[in-house]
Amino acid sequence: MRVSVLLAPLIPLLAAAQQPAPPLPPPLHVQVDSAHRRVLITGGPYRVPVSPEMPGMMMDMAATPVQKFAFPVDGWLQGFRIDLFDDHGHVLSHRLVHHLIMVNFSRRQFLYPALERLLGIAEESDTGDVRIPRTIGVPMRAGQDLGVYAMWHNDSGPEIPAAYWRIVLYMANPSLRPRPIDVLPAYMDVNIQTNPEENRFNVPPGHFEIGYEFSPPLSGHLLVVTGHLHDYGVLVKLVDAASGKTLVQVNAKRDSLGHVLSIPRKALAIRGEGLHLKAGHRYRVVGVFENPTRDTSYGAMAHMVGLFAPDHYREWPALDPADPYYHRDLVAMLVNGATDSVIVGVGVGVPTPERRR
Repeated sequence: MRVSVLLAPLIPLLAAAQQPAPPLPPPLHVQVDSAHRRVLITGGPYRVPVSPEMPGMMMDMAATPVQKFAFPVDGWLQGFRIDLFDDHGHVLSHRLVHHLIMVNFSRRQFLYPALERLLGIAEESDTGDVRIPRTIGVPMRAGQDLGVYAMWHNDSGPEIPAAYWRIVLYMANPSLRPRPIDVLPAYMDVNIQTNPEENRFNVPPGHFEIGYEFSPPLSGHLLVVTGHLHDYGVLVKLVDAASGKTLVQVNAKRDSLGHVLSIPRKALAIRGEGLHLKAGHRYRVVGVFENPTRDTSYGAMAHMVGLFAPDHYREWPALDPADPYYHRDLVAMLVNGATDSVIVGVGVGVPTPERRR
């Protein structure tokens, strides 16, 4: 029994190993631009095929295996930008990626005993620089084990033979005094499960709501929020579960068919300290959908993400390698896209993207 329990999480890895081995993506290119206090991480080339449509609004989307790197500097992260471009440096639409995520293998998430998702974008994300005030920052240390993974969503074609992404990280001035207040990502999923890969759900015709109740492990202030919603999503909101009061919500911008076009960021600390969350108190994150069709939409997702300033940063919960949830998250991360041979492109070298206007 003991042996089977230990081997169970490895079954997906063994299954992947039996598949024809796809070519590995080239190593990530990591560059430190000290003059401008930037760290640049570039991945590619990737071959991005057209994503075939499946029943229920689902798409067969190519995934990129997680590509790891060591963070090169100490300091505070105060913003980022993600660019997509081809092998000639021409800008590609951000809607080519369903999501692109940077994961921190060295730190735990706020609510769940899983690996921290440090930053990322989705196809409905606002484009351009994402900046936070210089009075706050995400603490980073040289040598932290990070990685990047992506899922491509090319629903308009044609196939792109060589695509690249570049993440530009903006670091705080090391001489800044007083030093920035420590903030960390907060991820709140409306359908979190024991298996982190099973957070998708189905949206029936008409009005539909789904939510998840949680209690924070420590107190602090939520400073900014945004969200991620699949098509037919209307909004995602955070509710005080005890009183039923809506504390904050972000509304999706949609087209006439209910397709999600964008979701804005909402600052909560412009005229104060932000939204205070109390350790042990009950909250609920809720996704609201309006499906105008007669068909069920399969594989939907909804979550709220933001920046959280803990009252006591040193009380941030540590990763527990013995936790089953952590182990499932780690295994899922390592097999993500492991058998997908379509994402390795044929480009040579790392092109320079066009200057953004």
